[in-house]
Amino acid sequence: MNIPIVYEDDWLLVVNKPAGLLSVPTPKNESRTLTSILNQDLEESGNKIVRLYPCHRLDRETSGLIIYAKSKSTQEKMMNTFRNRLVNKKYIAFVHGKLVHLIGQINSVIEGKSALTKYKVIQEKSNYSVVEVSPVTGRTNQIRIHFKSIQHPLVGEDKFAFRRDFTLRFKRICLDAQELNFKHPITGKDLRVSIDLALDLKDFLIKHD
Repeated sequence: MNIPIVYEDDWLLVVNKPAGLLSVPTPKNESRTLTSILNQDLEESGNKIVRLYPCHRLDRETSGLIIYAKSKSTQEKMMNTFRNRLVNKKYIAFVHGKLVHLIGQINSVIEGKSALTKYKVIQEKSNYSVVEVSPVTGRTNQIRIHFKSIQHPLVGEDKFAFRRDFTLRFKRICLDAQELNFKHPITGKDLRVSIDLALDLKDFLIKHD
């Protein structure tokens, strides 16, 4: 697969993950993941020294930015940056319906742990809203669970909501990890990495006004 590289230096690689691809294997031990594809590409290019280590992950159906480290020590530093909530993440989500508050936050427990998601509505369509989402914490499926909890599940959701309950449907969840802002774990420089909205979501916007 041709995985777009968005940023690269001597320590980090940031790529744009396509929807439908696992970041890392689940307990089922899948062999084909974003991580395995990237490392296979490295081996086939003749680079036997560098190996890529994921610093976080995205759901299979979510597209967008993922950071990889080029060493275990850099991975640990970058993962600590995530743990300490020093990475500002911005997603674009399409959610069913129109939210009462155009700017707000969702603060509710997920699996016994505190979770906080901030959001801002940037477009209102006929039966869905385009929302900029900034998760402060990083719980598994946080954005999906939080928007379901306020009765505005993501368009395409089929894990935390029933597709049959909505006339508006899509082949995957409408969620794209668009921007990451953080301090480089080695150089200390501020980094901002961003991408355009995924092509399938752009197409959805055109077809569903």
